Amino acid sequence: MTGYDPHCRACPRLAGFLERVRTKYPTYWARPVAPFGDPAAWLLIVGLAPGLHGANRSGRPFTGDHAGILLYDTLHRFGFASAATSVDVADGLQLTGCRITNAVKCLPPQNKPEPAEVRQCNHFLAAELAELPAGASLLALGTVAHASILRGLDLPARTAVFSHGACHVLPNGMRLYDSYHCSRYNTQTRRLTDDMFRAVFARIVTDRV
Repeated sequence: MTGYDPHCRACPRLAGFLERVRTKYPTYWARPVAPFGDPAAWLLIVGLAPGLHGANRSGRPFTGDHAGILLYDTLHRFGFASAATSVDVADGLQLTGCRITNAVKCLPPQNKPEPAEVRQCNHFLAAELAELPAGASLLALGTVAHASILRGLDLPARTAVFSHGACHVLPNGMRLYDSYHCSRYNTQTRRLTDDMFRAVFARIVTDRV
């Protein structure tokens, strides 16, 4: 699979952390997490990194954690997902027209990858971006994902400044949409509400027509 290497150990801190996690939670996936979704997607959703008890456990992005609750419910509402929940890789969930990935493929301690780790992992995202069709749409969940997308497209940071709800038409014709990450912290503090998140998807779908 382009954009993914299940055996990657390029970041020593992350590789060592995953070894400790596998020892503590022997049933967890605890490896780099592959992108998930439609191979012919026109929408690529980019998060930060796998969560300890979510994607790092299940082996699928945003599956089995709090952040996935709002994301998959919204994807289902807008016709991208076959079901409104994502709890296990064997649940039969399918995505149509979209794919989900992360800026960093491995679980970082405290959910905070270091800048060097984000840069090290960027070539995987760059490969995913290169496979998208002309005029594809990109959704960045948070500032790290936003910056990683620009880096993966070899665009300078000044090309687009992160702002929730913004749409940036990139020089290559792609559209980059920004949203606050659908993390537990953001949703419970109401920094990101369900309506705010769904409004971003409504714009993405409307712009596609």
